[in-house]
Amino acid sequence: MIYLVHNLYHSDSFGIFRTLIRGKDVTQNEQARGPLAGLRIVEFDSLGPGPFAGMLLADMGADVLRISRDPASNPLGFDTITRRNRRILRLDLKDGAARETARTLCARADVLIEGYRPGVMERLSLGPAPLLEANPRLVYARMTGWGQAGPLAQRAGHDLNYISLTGALAAIGTAESGPVPPLNLVGDYGGGALYLVTGILAALHERARSGKGQVIDAAMCDGAVSLMTVFHGMAAEGAWRQERAANLLDGGAPWYGVYECADGGHVAVGAIEPQFWRELCVRIGIEDLADADRDAPECRERIRAELARVFRSRSRDAWAAMLENSDACVTPVLTLSEAQDHPHLAARETFATVEGMSQPAPAPRFSRTPSPSPRSAVHVSVEEAVDFWRD
Repeated sequence: MIYLVHNLYHSDSFGIFRTLIRGKDVTQNEQARGPLAGLRIVEFDSLGPGPFAGMLLADMGADVLRISRDPASNPLGFDTITRRNRRILRLDLKDGAARETARTLCARADVLIEGYRPGVMERLSLGPAPLLEANPRLVYARMTGWGQAGPLAQRAGHDLNYISLTGALAAIGTAESGPVPPLNLVGDYGGGALYLVTGILAALHERARSGKGQVIDAAMCDGAVSLMTVFHGMAAEGAWRQERAANLLDGGAPWYGVYECADGGHVAVGAIEPQFWRELCVRIGIEDLADADRDAPECRERIRAELARVFRSRSRDAWAAMLENSDACVTPVLTLSEAQDHPHLAARETFATVEGMSQPAPAPRFSRTPSPSPRSAVHVSVEEAVDFWRD
């Protein structure tokens, strides 16, 4: 069922958790609070991929202290959920005393996450050189759109700009629509936050051997290009066309696409393999197409027309009920709110409720060191933050 909600910092277990983070308890209590319990992270306030990376690490048990000039701000509504599992410390880094506090905390941290333009942290005297000198084990993780170097490094941009230069945006959409923004999943979160987390975990693994930290230059444009590796490989083999909706995985194949239903809803069809395609054809009554030459252009158009006709004959939920226990690879296209009530996701407790707000639960899952239940962020004073990490 839904994850139990509790505020760790306002419970009797707060003292246990504090002891745990300081490294004085590494047995059963630590295992109950995620695989990253005991890891100390300073996250400098930013938008998008930096906070999302911090959330992922905090979900897995890391102690993430977020330094924010205005902890109450939430521009564009990006940060309501992704600030969870944090302690938030208000510091105006233009002030010398505040910068000294930040340096003190970074000297005790395992990881630093920052998402400013290149050079900002250096101007604040919080760049890699002085902080790694004070704390040679520090993993200094930098998240930007264009990277720390290159002709565009100092230019502003957003997810859409970063993926437009990678080929990813041009490949998404239809011939009629032109390129379609894929939310900000490809640049900010896929090519940004996930690569930042991967880099942090890799640097921590290497540090276990060398005893030394290092600087991670994570750029969303680099990550988005990396995400396109498979498609570059297909293009190199002559198996990918530059036109939108002309390939197997971009809507060009009628058996891998989205179809409108009688009620205006949609279903997603992913019957790529021959055995799944045959089952789909049999179950929806187009058996004569089960052995069709799907590579022939004229056959593809006939298949597309037939699938469109058939799926318009019933409602979305009727098709979902009819095909959910089959290998036809057909699923309903759900809204964000509908997804929370789907029986499969409910059974897996894929969503959690924190102080009345439904949100994605931590992922992935660990058998021996499960992630703790999500909790709301708490604001702390300078004294509390420094004391919490006092060795």
